[in-house]
Amino acid sequence: MDRIALISDVHGNLTALEAVLADISARGITRIFNLGDNVGKGPRGQAVVDRCREVCEVNILGNWDDLLPDPDRVDDREALRWWKKELREDQRAWLRALPFSHDFLMSGRQVRLFHASSTSVHHRISFDHDESQYLSFFENTPATGDGPVPSVVGYADIHDAYFEEDRGRTLFNTGSVGNSLGDPTPIYVILEGVIGSPDPAPFSIQFVRVPYDAPAELAIARDLEMPELDGYEAEIIHGIYRTDLYNNTEFGYHRRTP
Repeated sequence: MDRIALISDVHGNLTALEAVLADISARGITRIFNLGDNVGKGPRGQAVVDRCREVCEVNILGNWDDLLPDPDRVDDREALRWWKKELREDQRAWLRALPFSHDFLMSGRQVRLFHASSTSVHHRISFDHDESQYLSFFENTPATGDGPVPSVVGYADIHDAYFEEDRGRTLFNTGSVGNSLGDPTPIYVILEGVIGSPDPAPFSIQFVRVPYDAPAELAIARDLEMPELDGYEAEIIHGIYRTDLYNNTEFGYHRRTP
């Protein structure tokens, strides 16, 4: 049986990333796929990009990886300017050139990974979706290309890990390593099966939470004088989305009460 660790949404949180990488290594897993959003929100995007380039076999484009280095974007927030400036120019180019998705066979199942949806890294679909949104995850689009239609799809973006199965299809979200909401403990996924095999074989999806020193990460952000420090504290200490903090709303990132 082969194992692949899936990480995502590190968001400049090097302390959380190193804790997760240590857990992956302790389990003897050597293959790591990264579903994007290396940068923004946290203080050390540059170090996270370098580390992911070093250890991840696959790196996929995230919305922050595309948005933050965009030369045509208007820097309308101090924090956006800060996070962009913290990156090197070669990293900005590397991020925007990342592939949209990654397809492979595992235990007779066609697996597809992307960051947010089958159409765009900027199209968010939460766990509280309808049937048409669910089915859209398994469609070929101009963004994914015309490869074999997947029966298993893993995505990231929403910082909410979940698993769903219906009509012979499996959908899961990896959650977030560096900016997990609800439960702020970093989370990643382990896929286990026979890589590259078209024949049915045992297959599993495991979610792993890894505790880390979040106050130490917050202290680094404070020492670096990163903007939106109160929002970062709300997210990595309390699991509260910073937009909810600033707007004095509740669960605005997740399901809304009718």
